[in-house]
Parts: sequence; structure tokens; C-alpha cells
Amino acid sequence: MTDKHKLEYFLLRYVPNAVREEFVNIGLVMTESGGDGGGFAGMHFTKDWRHARCLDPNVDVDVLEALGREMEQKLENAQQRALLLHEMMDSYSGAVQLSSMRYCVAEEPARELKELASRLVEIPAAWNMEQARAAKTSGRKWIHAGMTSVFQSAGVWDFLEKDVPAAPYTNDTDKFTFDFGYGFGNEVKLFHAVSLVDVGQETRMFPLRVAKIGPKMEVLRKMRPAFTAVVEDRYDEADDNVISVLAFMKDEQIGVARLQEMPEIAERARLELRA
Repeated sequence: MTDKHKLEYFLLRYVPNAVREEFVNIGLVMTESGGDGGGFAGMHFTKDWRHARCLDPNVDVDVLEALGREMEQKLENAQQRALLLHEMMDSYSGAVQLSSMRYCVAEEPARELKELASRLVEIPAAWNMEQARAAKTSGRKWIHAGMTSVFQSAGVWDFLEKDVPAAPYTNDTDKFTFDFGYGFGNEVKLFHAVSLVDVGQETRMFPLRVAKIGPKMEVLRKMRPAFTAVVEDRYDEADDNVISVLAFMKDEQIGVARLQEMPEIAERARLELRA
């Protein structure tokens, strides 16, 4: 039987404007837990800068690629590896930042690194960001299409609840449905596309629906509902309508995630569902 390797990894994020809290994943670093410089160590660094250019047309690709090459060289050297990881944890807080540490177990670390990078760093084949931005890049339908593509690419599509009906918690005439959901532990996690660019009645009604549905759902399903609104990557944060909707969502403890965060949401779902 092949031995299992306990692995830890984090994502490298390009953050051109920290105030806007927008980022794109550009790399993934993985090491074997408790290796003290030994064991597996690997890294994937993107060569596809389309997503970064959508976020920042002036991104300095040469500088970022040079950083990637330097990191790969140091990771290959067991003596420099621990120092590099320590420096990254302490120093990376500007245009390149680190995600929180994640953990996994795999028989083949190199293969696991490749599979994680394909889901969390690279643009899925079914999700052409340039084409999407050339068309419409806002609205509920556009967000829903992006969520669908990422969930499918992560391999969790068949494990999700789709179009979760509100009627059991309201009345038989209610046609509203939540886009996606799944149960984990004592929670049912629900994800719904909500536009903060096209702020209409549908957007305004979402937190009110959650306020009405949430308590009854917890009683009937015997699981605590956790709601996440998935919104556009860019919207007018100073718009009074947006401020009002976000305030209502906060009151109802609704999480808000930008579409660019979907790969991480889908990867968390994969781990929790063991898909």
C-alpha cells in the first residue's frame, strides 16, 4: 500500500490594489509537513497572465516571473527552503501576498500539486476570462455562469444541491430557489449569485429572504444554514444602493464573496465533500 504524505500548501496572490481587496492567484507552494527541510517540496507558478491583466492592465509580468524563478530555485535547495518559507511568511504583504495555510493528504504529492494548481491558479478551460470581459461582466446570470463553471472544473458539480427551493420554508407558491448548496457537519452551505452592479429588486430582496427563511430552515433541516452571496469582482463600493444591501447582508450574517474567490470556495467544497 502506498504511503500517504501529509502536505501543506498556500497560494500566491497578485494584489495590485490592497484597498480594493481584489486579487488573482498566480502560484501555489506545497511542502511536506514536518519535513524540516526534507521531504517533498514543489511549486506551480502561472505562465498565463490573462486573468492578472484583466485585474491590472499594467501588471509587470517580467518582475513576477523573475520572482517565480527565484522561488523555484530556492525550493529545490533543502538548505534554503526553510529560510525561503520563513521569509515569505514574514515579508509578503505588498503586491504579492500569501493565502492562509491549507492541508491535504496524498499518495503522490507532485500529482496533487498539479491538480490543485489547475483548479486554484489556472483559468479553467470552460471559463475564458477574456471572452467574458469582452461580453458582459456583471449581473446575476453572468455570476451564476461563472459559479457553474468553477464548480464543474473542481469536480464537485454532481455532489451539489442545485436550485434549492425556498417553498418548504415559506409557502407553496414561492418560486425562489438558492443556486447551490451542500451539507457539511451540522451546516448546510448555500451559495447564491447576487449582483451589486445591477442593484434591483432581486438584489434588495435577497437579505430579506434569508432573514425569513434561515430560522425555519434550521428547524426543519436540523442544520444551521450558512449563506454566501457571490458578487461581481468589481462594483461601485460608494454607491448608496450597494452600501445599503451590504449592510442588510451583514445584519443577516450573509457572507459576501467576489467571483474571483470561487476557485477557493469550490476547492473547500471538494475537500469537505471528499469529491
